[in-house]
Amino acid sequence: LYSNFLNVNKNNLNDPNRDYLFLSKGHDVPALYGTFAELGIVERERLKNHLKTNDFIYWHPNVNIPGIEFHSGSLGHLLSVAMGVAVDCKMKKQFNKIVVILGDGELNEGSIWEGLLVASSLKLNNLLVIVDRNEFQANLRTEELIPLEPITNKFEAFGWQPYKCNGNDFNDLEKTFESLPRQPEKPVAVIASTVRGKGLPSIEARADRWFCNFTHNEVELLLKELYSKEKTELKSETLIVR
Repeated sequence: LYSNFLNVNKNNLNDPNRDYLFLSKGHDVPALYGTFAELGIVERERLKNHLKTNDFIYWHPNVNIPGIEFHSGSLGHLLSVAMGVAVDCKMKKQFNKIVVILGDGELNEGSIWEGLLVASSLKLNNLLVIVDRNEFQANLRTEELIPLEPITNKFEAFGWQPYKCNGNDFNDLEKTFESLPRQPEKPVAVIASTVRGKGLPSIEARADRWFCNFTHNEVELLLKELYSKEKTELKSETLIVR
């Protein structure tokens, strides 16, 4: 998103013509911090303050961090916030892209479906929703709680233009974003099918590995799964293990 799709960089964070990304599934914010470090928006050294009391590198997005557009917390709210920004940009005749990342478990919130319905009625074609379709809500399967399928049909019924892709495949993600219409007639949704912990066999798609603690031995195993010995000098001591 940040490398090829969004007009966001360290020099235009206050530019009214920038694009906007809202991370509604706030627990994913460490990935956003890492992205900001790569872009030079946040100092890499600052990432070591994650969850410490002397900084705003929290476990949810916080607007005191450059690049964060809005706080998140209780699920189901940021779609409506993003819709407000989308309406404002259209009223000002600006061409910003407004992107919201939702979790599939978050789709159990009624406010999401109210927002989807209103967004299509307002023809917010500058709005893109990306759904992380990992089929989990916290530590339970979505289809065992309130089934979401057929999810694509639901978005279509609410007046959206849905696309599907493999969310664990960067090439497929890039291809999907490139294929999106430049001037869509309606709001667009990308349903990105993902697997939790993809590439880490010891935790992949495991319900009990949601928001969990790892021992040093487990961290060492995960590092071995992530990197070959020839390619890494990372040690578990460099990570915060709670």
